Amino acid sequence: MSVALHTLPNGLRIVTEHMPGLQSAALGLWVNVGGRHERVEQNGIAHFLEHMAFKGTARRNAQQIAEEIEDVGGYINAYTSREVTAYYARVLKDDVPLALDLIADIVLNPAFDPREIEVERSVILQEIGQAADTPDDIIFDWLQEVAYPAQALGRTILGPAERVRGFSHTDLTGFVAEHYGPGQLILSAAGAVDHDEILRLAEAAFGHLPPCGQSRPEPGQFAGGERREIKPLEQAHFTLALEAPGYRSDDIYTAQIYATALGGGMSSRLFQEIREKRGLCYTIYAQVGSYDDTGMMTIYAGTGADDLPELARLTMDEIKRAAGDMSQAELDRARAQMKAGMLMGLESPSARAERLARLVAIWDRVPPLEETIARIDAVDLSGLRDFGAGLAGAERAAMALYGPVAKAPDLIRLTERLAA
Repeated sequence: MSVALHTLPNGLRIVTEHMPGLQSAALGLWVNVGGRHERVEQNGIAHFLEHMAFKGTARRNAQQIAEEIEDVGGYINAYTSREVTAYYARVLKDDVPLALDLIADIVLNPAFDPREIEVERSVILQEIGQAADTPDDIIFDWLQEVAYPAQALGRTILGPAERVRGFSHTDLTGFVAEHYGPGQLILSAAGAVDHDEILRLAEAAFGHLPPCGQSRPEPGQFAGGERREIKPLEQAHFTLALEAPGYRSDDIYTAQIYATALGGGMSSRLFQEIREKRGLCYTIYAQVGSYDDTGMMTIYAGTGADDLPELARLTMDEIKRAAGDMSQAELDRARAQMKAGMLMGLESPSARAERLARLVAIWDRVPPLEETIARIDAVDLSGLRDFGAGLAGAERAAMALYGPVAKAPDLIRLTERLAA
């Protein structure tokens, strides 16, 4: 497989990877802007803009966008995160030019028809309502908010309903003008693709864009705190977060391996101790989510009201215990899980295209896979335990609770238990 990277004179980057033997391709435009780039009065507009991309352009209406991609058996979609907005498609190799033209059209030429704005406003308000009614969705927004209070990084991606109700045509066009410059765009393609063809198509579609400056979001500062919402649900939902490194940090692979060993699978400490041995929950896991300059190791569990206090205390005990007695066998198992998950995922051209875009956004290059594997293999037991000790000794933590959670210990008591 061969990776090729090219930057147009205006700053737009194009990265491709040919995967022999495939008859299909994945391609998309990754825009380095998301929820954390919004000002407080803009909260939710990046996501609103993503929705509007499919509601018509100067050349196509919404139905034509859907029909053109589905007429060739392909699909097109998008998502918004806190740092990225992505527009992507999957098609057969002969339809790559069509897919690229569609993506360029919806990103560069959105119509922002006032009638369609109102239709999509209603759709997004329904989405916000659905998220609010889904405890294991909304609780992560609350956790993010208490971890990064009064910061763009702590605000919800969907935005509050009152903001969404007020967004106008001017707001949308202004956000595009501010953040959708060519230096913030990465065109990524993988599978049955030819780099020279993609480059030619990209130059035709994006080469005319004038270069412009790039905005930097405010730095993220993990502060921590607690939010507890008592409601008569069937389950008590528990989330805990401790600060973890950003994805540029040398410790990122240590953090990911530690989270996997702690709560990344059926053999993990939290799963074995809290679910298998004690039967205190059905679901419990740990994971690391990283951003440009900060990150969080997050633990989630759903349990009964009476079992929540014990589950919360045992979670802190396992975090503390792992810092002292994490074993080589656990390290080796977590490392194998991490490498296998990454390598299996890369058999998909969609995963390849997303990986290429992400790496170019972080490093402005695509490190060879062997380099990434070497960094994972370089994590040793001493470093893993040191990382665990840093978590156990953390001065700040964040916790969000939802449901019948009145009996749960408060965050101060739990962090004292961690430090004892």
